Amino acid sequence: MANIMKSSLIRLALAAMTGVCTGSASALFLTSLEWATETSLAHTWLLWLLPFGGALVSWLYLQYGKDAAKGNNLLLDRIYGGDAAIPLRMAPLVLFGTIITHLFSGSAGREGTAVQMGGSLAEQISMRFKLNSTERKILLLCGISSGFGSVFGTPAAGAMFALEIAALGTISLASILPVIIASYIGHYTTLAWGVHHLHYTIGSIPPLSGKLLLKIAGAAVLFGLAALLFVTLTHRLKASFTRILPNPMSKSFVGGLIIIALVYIIGSRDYLGLGLPLIQHSFQEAAYPFAFLWKTVFTSLTLGTGFQGGEVTPLFVIGSTLGSALAEWFAVSVPFFAALGLISIFSGATNTPLASFILGIELFGLHGYGWLYMLIGCAVAYLCSGASGIYSAQRSRRYFKELWD
Repeated sequence: MANIMKSSLIRLALAAMTGVCTGSASALFLTSLEWATETSLAHTWLLWLLPFGGALVSWLYLQYGKDAAKGNNLLLDRIYGGDAAIPLRMAPLVLFGTIITHLFSGSAGREGTAVQMGGSLAEQISMRFKLNSTERKILLLCGISSGFGSVFGTPAAGAMFALEIAALGTISLASILPVIIASYIGHYTTLAWGVHHLHYTIGSIPPLSGKLLLKIAGAAVLFGLAALLFVTLTHRLKASFTRILPNPMSKSFVGGLIIIALVYIIGSRDYLGLGLPLIQHSFQEAAYPFAFLWKTVFTSLTLGTGFQGGEVTPLFVIGSTLGSALAEWFAVSVPFFAALGLISIFSGATNTPLASFILGIELFGLHGYGWLYMLIGCAVAYLCSGASGIYSAQRSRRYFKELWD
């Protein structure tokens, strides 16, 4: 009993340490990202350096990245028992690469960066304390949860995201508490550094009715298909560009040129960067009907040609703008459908319906039947989004299929 208590306390202490380290790294990242975004907006000519920035980052990964180039998939492979260790260089490489992407106006997110930094730091802690494979996996989940939770300010969703993305059925009960603790400590550590997160208001929640449930289910089908479009386009562009331009530097350079050309073809810079103004606008009034499609194209091109950054924030943009546009067609509240789209497309593209549901509760609160509407949206979008997700190494679809079988 004494040994069990001792090992449990050590596990929790290491989870807390991981949370502090990851939360601090996220604070540095978010502060740097804010600077990069503001600089990019103030100096629009920086867009012309996007091909060169992409080529530079691809060269760094080619020379020094090695397995770190696999990104989130390397973390998942490690959790599933892979032998390839997660190098410490993953953290500075993805941090620098993502800042370069945003400084030069590439369309990407931030979750991938925070998760990879958290995973890299967790791996170093596990090596420092010579943890066995089981404990190392738990600590790696702590790095993922604290990375996600701290970068979005949603610690409960961060914990569930880590557990769900790694396939719930393969995780021991012993990992749940450390993962939750790491996520919350990471979140509060980021806040302690003076970093704050944007908040969106869902507005009034409509009363329950059969007609409304049908509208939500119908919209969720479209959210699932939009998630499928994003995942399919991103994976196919990545495969096609790699086949046509096997040199990573050439691939990123050409990708940057295509993005610049698209900006001038459509005459708008709205779909560059994180796209947070698009989210804010989508909660205020009905969005342009094709805004979600343009953000999909710009982000899939950016990530598909080798630029660094995450997928989740662009997914939030795609979901909120699509939901906002559909609100008029379905005769419902704009902020209500924007919120529903934000979490539903995230659910479909990441194969994490439970984490998405919790994310919705953390972002928008529990009001009336809002929880039921969000649950339906996440579940239906998940079921309609196809078998693959943005993380090619993910196995959670297999887990949920086994539940039904």
